[in-house]
Amino acid sequence: MKAVVFTLGCKVNEVESASVMATLEKMGWETSDKLSFADVFVLNTCAVTKEAEKKSRQLIARARRFNPEAEIFVCGCASEKDRTAYEEKGVTFVCGAKNKGEIITAIASRFGCEDKGLSFPKQTKTRAFIKIQDGCNNFCSYCIIPYLRGREKSRKIEDILGEIEKTDCPEAVLNGINISAYGYENITLCDLIHSLKYIDKRVRLGSLECNIISEEFLTALKSLKDFAPQFHLSLQSGSSAVLKAMNRHYTREEYLEKCRLIYEYFPDAAITTDIIAGFATETEVDFEQSLSIIEEAGFARIHAFAFSPREGTAAFKLKDLPPEVKSERLHRLLEAGERASQRYIKRFLNQPLNFIAEECVDGFTTGYTPNYIKVYVPLRLDCGKKYGVELTDMFKDGAYAKLI
Repeated sequence: MKAVVFTLGCKVNEVESASVMATLEKMGWETSDKLSFADVFVLNTCAVTKEAEKKSRQLIARARRFNPEAEIFVCGCASEKDRTAYEEKGVTFVCGAKNKGEIITAIASRFGCEDKGLSFPKQTKTRAFIKIQDGCNNFCSYCIIPYLRGREKSRKIEDILGEIEKTDCPEAVLNGINISAYGYENITLCDLIHSLKYIDKRVRLGSLECNIISEEFLTALKSLKDFAPQFHLSLQSGSSAVLKAMNRHYTREEYLEKCRLIYEYFPDAAITTDIIAGFATETEVDFEQSLSIIEEAGFARIHAFAFSPREGTAAFKLKDLPPEVKSERLHRLLEAGERASQRYIKRFLNQPLNFIAEECVDGFTTGYTPNYIKVYVPLRLDCGKKYGVELTDMFKDGAYAKLI
């Protein structure tokens, strides 16, 4: 029996899908994360934007094209938000984002297997994504996720360390819906970082919030044997007025001060971010501040997307901007982001770096440096191993490199 576990959305969704895959394999199933013929499809959905919800609903038809007789099991944020939209499509089972373990119980019951409970995620890459918490209490005015994922809850530090030690991957990425809020029985994210100082793996962090950046936190990161100095520091807007309307709890000036502090401790750090184009209250002046902060903060990369009103959020009640305005601003943001990425990569040309080889494709071995520059080496190297390289030229979405 074969199961395809297909995922839309964030890295947390990917980790949870990988747990489903690992459990199914323990139950004797063949699994894949690519859409292809299967006896069972597990579809992990996303609701962060209207477009993500639309794509999630379309997954049903896409799966049935591979096998019209397959059993389809649906989970994730989109089905948490609107369960009926999937039940009406005649799928076998639907649950939401908060109780994905029910997928295993449902499959075990349907096919007479032993319910194994969710396992540690199946690691299919050289980076092990370690989920340390779930949920969010921030309630940004545009975001539906706290309503779908629920309140913040964190894992025991012993469980996290145990999972990291069991993985063979050379890099561990700590992730969650809001890892800055990690806390279990008075143990903070800073305490968790200190506990990793003896780990012989590269340690990378998922998305962070402004409030976590402090001298204490950065000192803890400096104590790690092999920390990857990439800070995905969520911004969303360069305008203090828009940030207030978004309920983001910091100003433009406070954000820039956090960036300055990061560079003080990690001069070569890659600060990456998210920026929303065309939030409901955003004026052209506000938007220009989002454009200007890209260079001022020295971003290495930005993820930009147009504002998508989410029913149930505070911002849904605001008058939305015309689609053409949002589209035009998004285009300008993407162009500015591309220029920022090129500026950042050029800083490291002809300098010694290292990277972990991830995959071999089209005559190149690719992977990422600690500061998240994608490397292309025109040789076939052993995936999972670390190599010294020198970046020699811009290439595709990263840099061409030679071994040193």
